[in-house]
Order: sequence, then structure tokens, then C-alpha cells
Amino acid sequence: MRVAKVKRKTKETDIRVSLNIDGQGKSKIDTGIGFLDHMLELFAGHGLFDLEIKAKGDLKVDIHHTNEDIGICLGQAFNEALGKRKSIRRFGEKTIPMDEALANVRVVVDVSGRPFFNNIKSEKPYEEKDVQGYNLEYARQFFQAMVNHFPITMHISILEAGCDTHHLLEAVFKAAAKALDEATQIDPRIKDIPSTKGRI
Repeated sequence: MRVAKVKRKTKETDIRVSLNIDGQGKSKIDTGIGFLDHMLELFAGHGLFDLEIKAKGDLKVDIHHTNEDIGICLGQAFNEALGKRKSIRRFGEKTIPMDEALANVRVVVDVSGRPFFNNIKSEKPYEEKDVQGYNLEYARQFFQAMVNHFPITMHISILEAGCDTHHLLEAVFKAAAKALDEATQIDPRIKDIPSTKGRI
């Protein structure tokens, strides 16, 4: 089974992550950040990853450290669980709409071994708003940390932002989950590591 457990403890945070890539979408999330809990439950559910996260952080200061360090740990967990990347599809892409808000997000992933994140680009201008203290900037920080420690290439493009930031963020996390699910799936036709270099 492709599973991993990661622990990270600093003066700012204490985080434990358990991941099963070949799961059923079960989750048990307690980050101390209510909206992030919701997003990670969606991430696990739509990616069909079994995911447990327990985090304690200096939330009296800000959510930044906890949010970013969870991204670090999740990236490390994916990296460990995938091992040498043998027989994975490697590439994944998903576009997700969200209801009446018309939030439309595309995520493209390459499990390349090279960290690159496009910082969430929008094709049209829109007004960024907070949702229960969480916003798109925190999502950027989360995914940047995850990408760096996976490491992968990830492009997140907002095709249509709509008027509901909650729905926009949902679309981002759902699309990321579906793209990662596709990229990490085993393809029986691929007998080795999916790279002409012979390694990722």
C-alpha cells in the first residue's frame, strides 16, 4: 500500500499527517482552522485519499505558520507514499465548476520531481475576500509549501472567479485533489518509472 506518516514539530507548530493514496476518501481533520478543515475534507473525499491530520499551532498569532506547515507535511507524505513513482500516470488535469458562483478552476499537475507552482493565476480580475479568516493568499501559501516538499509541478488557473470566494476555494481544492488522483494512479501499461530519464 502507498501510505505514509509524517510528523513535524517546531516552536510554532506540532503536526501529524497520515496518508493513504489508494484510499476511499475517508478523512479525520483537526487543524484548528475551521475553513481549512473543510477544504482538506473535500480534498481527501474527491481525491479518494484517506487522510488524517492533527495540528496545533500558534493561531493566536496568525494562521500562516499552521497553514503552511500542514502544506509542508502533506507534500512530504505524498512524496514518501509514492516512493520511486513506478508505474504512475504522472500527469493529471481537472477543471471544476462550482454552482451559481460560476467559479471555474483548472489544475494541471506533473509529478516531475521538480517543484514549480504558478501561484494561482486568474484569467480575469476579481475581488479577493476572506471566508472565516481564510482566503486565496492562504491557499497559495498552502499549495506552494505542498508543491515544494512533494516535489511536483502544479498550475492552478482561475478561469472564472464568480462572486463567492467560498465556492472559488472549494473549486481550487477539489480540482487539485482530482488532478493529483489522476497523476498518482497506477497504470499497468507503464512498467517502470514514467520518464525517459529513468528516474523522477
